Order: sequence, then structure tokens, then C-alpha cells
Amino acid sequence: MALPKFIITQDGYFRLGMVYQHKDLLLAGERCIGGGYYRFDYVSNRLILDRSSYDFGSPQWHLLETLKVPSAYRNLRIVYQYDNEFCEDFNVNERLTIVYYD
Repeated sequence: MALPKFIITQDGYFRLGMVYQHKDLLLAGERCIGGGYYRFDYVSNRLILDRSSYDFGSPQWHLLETLKVPSAYRNLRIVYQYDNEFCEDFNVNERLTIVYYD
């Protein structure tokens, strides 16, 4: 069954979609630096990311300065929620430079 999954590539591309496996979001020659699952919170205008990819692990945000996000998500605040109570949510829009692409 396809599920709402996302990945981050080594070049900083953020991709999401309804796929069976996280690797289905990769293009030829790309390397993934983590991924997980997503959902939309329309009330607070957020794209909420959480959990981790079985194959690629949790997103390695510390490896990025810039995140390249599809322009369709321009007006959403992107937040990664960790699976434990010890880590604060990672507010992507505040912590990384976002560049939108078509």
C-alpha cells in the first residue's frame, strides 16, 4: 500500500509523494540523507514531517544549509516532529534557507 512519504537528498532536494518505498522518490544517481512520513495540518497551515525511513533513517538536517522545496508548498510552514519527548520539533523554515523550485 502506498503511504505519504518524504525524502531529503544529499543535494538538498525535498520530495514527497504517495509511494510504496522511500527509494521510489529518488532520481537516478541521487543519494538520500533521510526521510520519513508526512501529513498536512490545514488548520495551522503546516506540513508535518515525522518518523523515519526504514532504509535511509531520520532526516540528517545538520548536513544541510539550504532545502529545495517544490513551489506548491510555498505557503506552508514545514515542521519535523521527533519520535521522542526529549527533542524539540525542528522548524525547517526557521533553521534552513528554503529555495522553492518548479
